[in-house]
Amino acid sequence: MSHPTRALAALVRALDYEDLPERLRGTLCLGTMMHAFEMDDYHSGAKLHPGAVVFAAAIPLAEKLGAGGRAFAAAVAAGYEAMIRAGLAAGAVEVRRRGFHLTGLCGPFGAAAAACRLLGMDPERTANALGLAGTQAGGTWAFQCDGSETKRFHAGRAAQSGLLAAALAQRGYTGPTEIFEYEDGGFITAYGGKGEPGRLTAGLGRRWECEGVSFKAYCCCGSTHSTIDAVLSLREKHGLRPGDVEEIEIFNHSVVRQQCSWRYEPVSPLKAQMCIEYCAAVALADGAAGPEQFSAGRIADPALVALARRARFTVDPGIERVYPAAFPAKVVIRTRDGRELRGEVPGPKGSPQNPMTFGEVSSKFRRLTAPLLDPEAQESLIRAAEGLDEAGSLREVAGRLGEAGALAARA
Repeated sequence: MSHPTRALAALVRALDYEDLPERLRGTLCLGTMMHAFEMDDYHSGAKLHPGAVVFAAAIPLAEKLGAGGRAFAAAVAAGYEAMIRAGLAAGAVEVRRRGFHLTGLCGPFGAAAAACRLLGMDPERTANALGLAGTQAGGTWAFQCDGSETKRFHAGRAAQSGLLAAALAQRGYTGPTEIFEYEDGGFITAYGGKGEPGRLTAGLGRRWECEGVSFKAYCCCGSTHSTIDAVLSLREKHGLRPGDVEEIEIFNHSVVRQQCSWRYEPVSPLKAQMCIEYCAAVALADGAAGPEQFSAGRIADPALVALARRARFTVDPGIERVYPAAFPAKVVIRTRDGRELRGEVPGPKGSPQNPMTFGEVSSKFRRLTAPLLDPEAQESLIRAAEGLDEAGSLREVAGRLGEAGALAARA
């Protein structure tokens, strides 16, 4: 049999394997849902969202295999490290400047690594899986032009691509084993130019890049969160209200300006979630930046639109030097009675500089799911998360998730 024929046969076998097509569809939907409203975690240095991708691939596969909690956690850790290190090695800031969305680009590596770990694949097949994952990388920031839904889709598609890559490699389909470093079309060269290939393995097994992951306190772009924190602090300290404010000056990095700053127009919830001027304005007006602040009605409120247009962006030299390793912010609010109020935060709530406790994350979960789940269902899922290491099988945890989903669907 010719090599191309063998390759085609391997592809057909993989796609026809048990319930793989169904699980690929489920992974696509799960990853898209988890990234749907900007509440999932992110890594500032790599400028990507690992959780929506890695968990979306690992949960259905672990459920199928009956993997225990520790095996699942190890697979998730492998996925986080692969995805984050790919972004760091490619040079996240330069990749972002070129218009790429790193969650979509690096996500397939994370999903594939988690799947390979759960499947117990050997190094050779794992290398093929990573090659197959990297060749499916994709995702640009063009969604910014009209606030379309492709940003959410990138996470789901990345999870699906990584799971497919592992399934193909397990059945003998090959991928480029120098996917990261190859000079002609390798991931780092293609997307980042020079990059820093050494960051793929620097301190591997001793330093965990996943410790740099941030949890979100607000449902908008992570690059806006430190600005929101600064505005909320000034609001509380000085009793500020929109009518008091002449101007909000936001100091941040040039990539944040590229990504999140423009004259605000109420185009779509996603555009509002990405616009730092709107995020600062709604935080000052409402004292919050949750789902209600990004509803179709709220983002179009004329008074809020006017306040957002009184905000302006200034690139800060100090923040230029530390971003994206950290996401600090400075804010100056000038009032109509002549005061100039200054706020500065080293990193947003939920970041390594200002971490959330498990209790705070649990409170966030309760708040977000309150319209859909009763308290008993909420507490059951919180207990499952807290005791994940001791879970004998992910089927039990997935079962609780399924029950909660059924309750939400009936609500």
